[in-house]
Amino acid sequence: MRAALPPGRRLRNALARLLLWLSAAAACALLLLIAGYIFFRGAPGVSLELLTGRDSVLEGTVGILPSILNTLYVIAASLAIVAPVGVGAAIYLTEYAKNRRLAGAIEFAAETLAGIPSILYAMMGTMVFCTALGLQRTLLAGSLTLAVMTLPTVIRTTQESLKAVPRSYREGALGLGAGQWRAIRTVVLPASLDGIVTGCILAVGRVVGESAVLMYTAGLSTAMQDFSNIQGLMRASGATLTVALYVYAKERSDFAAAFSVATVLLVLTALLNLTAFLIGRRAPRREGGGHG
Repeated sequence: MRAALPPGRRLRNALARLLLWLSAAAACALLLLIAGYIFFRGAPGVSLELLTGRDSVLEGTVGILPSILNTLYVIAASLAIVAPVGVGAAIYLTEYAKNRRLAGAIEFAAETLAGIPSILYAMMGTMVFCTALGLQRTLLAGSLTLAVMTLPTVIRTTQESLKAVPRSYREGALGLGAGQWRAIRTVVLPASLDGIVTGCILAVGRVVGESAVLMYTAGLSTAMQDFSNIQGLMRASGATLTVALYVYAKERSDFAAAFSVATVLLVLTALLNLTAFLIGRRAPRREGGGHG
């Protein structure tokens, strides 16, 4: 039977519990307030014409289909670059690196880069990809910049997922005669796949919500781009959903369209976070310590 606490300690516990409850309630209320206000202002304007139409000042129509296609292009291009590079770097740092000081320095650099403001990545992308490599302000330049920006996140999340795989998995595979790469490919990676996918989805969420980088490197056009050939893919320039939101709100003062785009963005972000949550829930609980 648990001993009774003194009255003073019970009072402090009650006050602490009350403060924690109020903090959680305030956070939930703020989230609901912001989301509710955006839906209240933007949901009435979301229609099939908005989602499938094109923007035209002459015809007086508002459509975000080009921005949706631009967003999908940026997601696919940046993910195609950052996923193999980030996962490969994490595998090397976790499984192959012998010099722990060097590995620790790289991990520290990745953590530092993950906290750098996105405007600095925008400046880097403008100087390196747009100017030095001659890509100009295109969606490809924006995708490359976003890949660099999200690379530290993918590396760190993949590392944590790999470290969560018990050492006995590796030892068992090696004891059966598998080489190190075969053990990683057939045992370690499948066991950590859920965490790797979750990290990639979170990186995609950051790509979807980014605006500063794309404004400097991908352009502000809301016109339909030509994605029918390689040349069109290389030269395509345009606004993603977040940049289109800025254009409607700041450049055109069309707040009705801006709130409609914000509603679409909010739904898309919620779906990405829900997907990451469900994948995390499905991840098997592993016994034993991780591999350092």
